[in-house]
Amino acid sequence: MFTVIKTGLETSVQDYPGRLGFRNQGFPPSGPMDSWSFRLANRLVGNEVGTAALECQYIGPTLAFEQDAVIAITGADMTPKIDGEAVPMWTSIHIKAGQELALAFAKKGVRAYIAIAGGIDSEPWLGSQSTFHKAGVGGIEGHALQKGQQINWRAVDVNDTLVNRKVKSEALPDINSNNAVSINVVYGPNVGWLNEAGKTKFLSEPWKLSGKSDRTGFRLEGPKLSFTDKAHNKPPEHGNEPSNIIDQGYPVGGINLAGETPIILVNDGPSMGGFINPFTVPGCEFWKLAQAKPGTQLYFTEITVQQAQLLSKEQSDACADDKITK
Repeated sequence: MFTVIKTGLETSVQDYPGRLGFRNQGFPPSGPMDSWSFRLANRLVGNEVGTAALECQYIGPTLAFEQDAVIAITGADMTPKIDGEAVPMWTSIHIKAGQELALAFAKKGVRAYIAIAGGIDSEPWLGSQSTFHKAGVGGIEGHALQKGQQINWRAVDVNDTLVNRKVKSEALPDINSNNAVSINVVYGPNVGWLNEAGKTKFLSEPWKLSGKSDRTGFRLEGPKLSFTDKAHNKPPEHGNEPSNIIDQGYPVGGINLAGETPIILVNDGPSMGGFINPFTVPGCEFWKLAQAKPGTQLYFTEITVQQAQLLSKEQSDACADDKITK
């Protein structure tokens, strides 16, 4: 087991692809925001890519290990140290019983991942160990790690074959500190509610990521959009605002127009509601959102569903076992 000395900011247990098949009951998939970095962390320590691991946001935790383990840290650069000595990221490391792993504030990116050979041992809920904070389910007692908690992992033989494994350079996500990020989108279920000027403006103007963003939704600040006639002339059950619509299901990644505020519905987002979703961010682009800090300028580019599927396959290929070397 390890003991939580410092919690970090909402450090939580997640697995991939998360809690699938329960959106009709109001439960989102949850799971890691940056599944690319998450999957590679598991590959480094010899786990299956979906094995439960830790997601750290902005500020990482300090963990005291009671037994020897093999770990890997990926994603945002939180300057990881073991007993005060810097250790490399994107590499499997042998941490010994009695040592402390400490992650600090993210210098580059936002979310880091800590995988342990064998995987975090927690009780699945609806088929997943992923933490869904707002409902208090999954993970460790349904919430982020708490100071003093002792967390178990599934024991495996700690040996040299698992240590000093690295990710090939061509398989690494490009996590940088740029103030502008390009995000691919596909048409959403309600794209016909924006007129051509509204669609053009959304895809050509910069949008600033708001600090009022979390694992439920990423709020965007930017220009005012324009709508088609049917958004203004509609039956009363659709609501008064142009972006109102009779309650419908929301896609994961839907860019939800809540009044004049676009909100990207991410891992813990709602499954339905009464606002339109003219565009959708495909899952293969979530890692970019996960690593974007508030204030980042986001630019959206329209692609086809087929192109999004190809990008998803390329990302999965980058997380294959043959992308790990010694």
